[in-house]
Amino acid sequence: MLFNKTLYSFIKGAQLKFFVIIFLGLLASVTTILIALLLSKIINGVFLSSQTLQDVSTLIIILIVLAVLKSVLIWSQQFFSASLVSFIKKSFRKKLLAQIESIGPLALKSERTGEITNTLINGVDKLEDYFSKFLPQMFLAVLIPILILIFVFPLDWLTGIVFIVTAPIIPLFMFLIGSIAEKMNKKQWQTLSRMSAYFLDVLQGISILKLFNRTNEVIKKIDQVSNSFRIKTLNVLKVAFLSALVLEVTATISVAVIAVEIGLRLLYGNFAFIDALFILVIAPEFYLPFRMLGTSYHAGMEGLAAFENINNILIYKNITSSKQLIKHNNFNFDINTPIIIKNLSYTYPGRETKALDDISITIQPKKITALVGTSGAGKTTLLNILLRFINPTSGNIYFGEDDLQSINNETWRNNIAWLPQNPHLFSKNLLENIRISKNKASIEEVIEAAKKANIHNFISSRKDEYNSAIGESGAKLSGGEIKRIALARAYLRNAPLLFVDEPTADLDPIVEDEIIKDMYKLFSDKTVLIIAHRLNTIINADNIIVMKQGKVIETGNHNELILKNGYYKKLLYAHGDIL
Repeated sequence: MLFNKTLYSFIKGAQLKFFVIIFLGLLASVTTILIALLLSKIINGVFLSSQTLQDVSTLIIILIVLAVLKSVLIWSQQFFSASLVSFIKKSFRKKLLAQIESIGPLALKSERTGEITNTLINGVDKLEDYFSKFLPQMFLAVLIPILILIFVFPLDWLTGIVFIVTAPIIPLFMFLIGSIAEKMNKKQWQTLSRMSAYFLDVLQGISILKLFNRTNEVIKKIDQVSNSFRIKTLNVLKVAFLSALVLEVTATISVAVIAVEIGLRLLYGNFAFIDALFILVIAPEFYLPFRMLGTSYHAGMEGLAAFENINNILIYKNITSSKQLIKHNNFNFDINTPIIIKNLSYTYPGRETKALDDISITIQPKKITALVGTSGAGKTTLLNILLRFINPTSGNIYFGEDDLQSINNETWRNNIAWLPQNPHLFSKNLLENIRISKNKASIEEVIEAAKKANIHNFISSRKDEYNSAIGESGAKLSGGEIKRIALARAYLRNAPLLFVDEPTADLDPIVEDEIIKDMYKLFSDKTVLIIAHRLNTIINADNIIVMKQGKVIETGNHNELILKNGYYKKLLYAHGDIL
């Protein structure tokens, strides 16, 4: 029915716990059968054989012990279920986070953050009932009835046949109703994911909505989305309640049939009272696993609906793995090694125009190499390939004699400091935001990096200094202060390779000049690749690579390119001091 091999495979590593859960469930059923046997003997002895309390005291003590043992077994089963679910949820979240990290930031830009967050949190939580209730119960619904039949058939083959005939009716109804509810569950989950994504979009863009007076319109839209989710949830609940009703009625009628056929034979004296009482006591227990399976069936469907979204992330095609080479972790970085780019091309998925078209350049060690060109020239694409966020469609990048594809991503990035155009600050304090570039850095190292980035005095002037909260995405800081935090990260990283993307974008000229001066201190004795539009950022670069429509048009330093009177000079004249 809802058994999913892919989902079941996640139990690996905790299979022992899973089988212990099933075994404990079987033991609990054995104690139930033994309790029914003892109860029938006690009642038969007292009411029909005129036994005294003293005569059945031993049986009563054993009955009490079995009842306590059953309680312990059920508690143990729930304990192992909780442990199993905890392991699986951790496993799922680790795999999802590893996959998201592997996919890279560029691929994630095409996905809605709210949907991914909903999948990572709520989606994984929805799997809890599937693994703790539905999956074990599916095995127990097969094993427990067989166990009861082993006890019943020697006593009364007619009742055994009634059990066998009526038992499939409950799963049949469960499947028929469940197949309808399954589609509803998928729609409900998709609506929840989209609603989560929409809410996050609204929260992130609340200032824009207020600025353009669109809040009332958005409130109406939120009401529509919420109402749609409410309706779909109620539809699922209707089917769930209908399913529970059908299962209860079916089980009750089946028990009634058994009670009637046993009662008739008792009436005519064709059946022993002790055996009849045992079967009547155990009959509801025969159908109980099916009823419990029906109860957990909808939880299982919710888990499967959530797993579809989870699995879409897990099987997401990794755009950084188009080439498969043997990767080595014992890579020895040499600062004096050039980065050689040969015949490199890249085309974004879904596009026909090449973002990079057969470019060949060399980034010299301990030199500043600048990439210039209009938007869409391919500068950022080249930087993303060097950061290993994407892989080239064709061509190669070599670090000395090593193909970049053969170097482990983590090893390669350990030697890189990155100054992005829009640095992201986390909702933590200033200390943690700077320390993120070097996790084990001491407070002294962080302060030294902040001083080099000329942000230490500002931090010291705050009430809580380095423990000051900065809000989400650095909401309590100015643009220049955010750039300096990013610069402090780069100083703390102190990596031999430095990649810089539009470091002074959106800054006023005074702050821009200050940051450029600080950056050039950071550039000393490092291999630097910088993307910039402003002339004062790249005028002192050792080599300037001019790009246009994915191709390299010119190379040289500023003075050489001016003398060539080519595309670089046209950019200067067209935009003044801004490229």
